[in-house]
Amino acid sequence: MTEPTYDILGIGNAIVDVVAAAEDQFLSRHDMHKGAMRLIDTARADALYAAMPPGRESSGGSAANTCAVAAGLGARVAYVGKVADDQLGRVFRHDINAAGVHFPTDPLTGGAPTARCLILVTPDGQRTMNTFLGACVALEPADVHPHLIALAKVTYLEGYLFDPPAAQAAFYKAADAAHAAGRQVALSLSDPFCVDRHREAFRKLVASHVDILFANEAEITSLYEQNTFEAAAEMARADVELAVLTRSEAGSVILHEGTTLEIAAEPARVVDTTGAGDAYAAGFLTGYTGGKPLSICGRMGSIAAAEVIGHYGARLTRDLRPRMAAITH
Repeated sequence: MTEPTYDILGIGNAIVDVVAAAEDQFLSRHDMHKGAMRLIDTARADALYAAMPPGRESSGGSAANTCAVAAGLGARVAYVGKVADDQLGRVFRHDINAAGVHFPTDPLTGGAPTARCLILVTPDGQRTMNTFLGACVALEPADVHPHLIALAKVTYLEGYLFDPPAAQAAFYKAADAAHAAGRQVALSLSDPFCVDRHREAFRKLVASHVDILFANEAEITSLYEQNTFEAAAEMARADVELAVLTRSEAGSVILHEGTTLEIAAEPARVVDTTGAGDAYAAGFLTGYTGGKPLSICGRMGSIAAAEVIGHYGARLTRDLRPRMAAITH
């Protein structure tokens, strides 16, 4: 087997994140449900962007956030996602490259503009997302190069991308290429909204092509249509080699074969929950691809998530590598 060039290769929606603080009244005036994610069209995106308080712009999207945090933790990372050949597309490319992530995907020309996610963070730390998908949904199998997939220990698929048929085909192509090269495939379910739309397709993908499943409590119970976390977790155990299930302040649960590990949440001051799950996956996969025990991987995920929710935005603002290196149990 060829020695891997990358620890993690993410595939997802390439979106420019715009994060701004807002009061609850702003959400009410613009008919938003706190904590929800909704898809918006071009006109709505333009109007909401104009009305928003000043915000911070950066390369984003769930898998892109995971890739950037993992690179900040010392992992070798690549990313596949579609942006347009426009100003925001160039912002995305420069930003993710500056984070230490290799981004080889060719831009879309002559189509929709680069996607953006307008994120309003209320004083309680909840984030409300308004997403214009634009160019990112134009990702297709031709953008997935098997030789690149073969160079990564783990290919990490973002559930948010699992809407257009072409993107689903790209997922299967990537998973097949990874397994043909003796690598592993991870999937994040991303959001109950995604699971509700594509439950049967997700179930098929998980059972047939996924080695490592990331999900929170709402996502996993929706996927398996179970009333309790425990029942859904056992169904996940039967489907995948490794299930990594997060439960917010209750920590996380790691299921591997017949073992169950419970990982406590790290103490955190909640400022902005944007990207908590993405950061957890980054910490976990950085440890996992580095050969760490699963209990250490879980701690690394919890530490990364706690760091990210302590400030605005979904990226690290300080170097956590010394702390990660000091974890022994």
